[in-house]
Amino acid sequence: MFKAVLIDKAEGKQQATITSLDEASLPEGDVTVSVQCSTLNYKDALAITGKGPVVKQFPMVPGIDLSGVVEHSASPDFKPGDTVLLNGWGVGEKHWGGLAEKARLDSRWLIPQPSAFTPYQSMAIGTAGYTAMLAVMALEERGVRPDQGEILVTGASGGVGSYAITLLARLGYRVVASTGRHEEAPYLVELGAENVIDRRELSEPGRPLTKERWAGAIDSVGSHTLANVLASTKYGGTVACCGLAQGMDLPTSVAPFILRGITLAGIDSVMRPLAHRVEAWRRLGELLSPLQLEAITRPIDLTQSISVAEDLLAGKIRGRVVVNVA
Repeated sequence: MFKAVLIDKAEGKQQATITSLDEASLPEGDVTVSVQCSTLNYKDALAITGKGPVVKQFPMVPGIDLSGVVEHSASPDFKPGDTVLLNGWGVGEKHWGGLAEKARLDSRWLIPQPSAFTPYQSMAIGTAGYTAMLAVMALEERGVRPDQGEILVTGASGGVGSYAITLLARLGYRVVASTGRHEEAPYLVELGAENVIDRRELSEPGRPLTKERWAGAIDSVGSHTLANVLASTKYGGTVACCGLAQGMDLPTSVAPFILRGITLAGIDSVMRPLAHRVEAWRRLGELLSPLQLEAITRPIDLTQSISVAEDLLAGKIRGRVVVNVA
């Protein structure tokens, strides 16, 4: 038997509970992992609370991230005792995820635990930090350099935003952080932001084009915020889009694209090819220190996951939440 967060649905109502499950109930997969740590991401919170259509089938164990030790393997790529890492691949949505003491998985979804980090540290980074690294790499690949001007990070006090600021500052970029939580300004400056602005500057309906301000941006908010970011990005700039905290809509026009040559780069972390994942984690190992991870992270245990998910959606959580599962 093992403990897990289990989401089920009865009479049209979705509910998450902490329960004990038999190992025989685990889904199909060629690798069984003893989970040491997982995380709470925005998507996990939507799944647990039922406030977003994340879960595709029931019952479901949420948790889009996990790090743990291989117990059994029918794959030539992994053997018992190996420490492995997983981000995405529909785990926690279509396949049982990491908020449980055990997980059975497809070996193609796993990568070896990066040597630069412990399992706890890799989950302190998790999908949020990995997504932020992919977004930074997208700016680099499209020629956005530190000497070209400021980089805007929206949703700055969240997990993706916190890591985006940290990584950009470490690479020498001048970062402007956008947040609705004024009390977090000292935290954002400590991470590396040179300036902090109120999210209300960007969150209301705006014009198709405004004054050029940013050489590039990393946006995890979407909707009017992303439209205003595009409208105020400098000629030839790039905006990496990786979230929808404000909404899934994009009320903009073609003006930023055809008059200023702006690039909107979509960042998908769920189905990313293996080589991209390995490279992103290699870069993270180069750029992040344990002290930086500690500043961004809050640990909880499995039994706290459901209540903390509510806090996360209410905007009460700064940075990252690591779930100590073992």
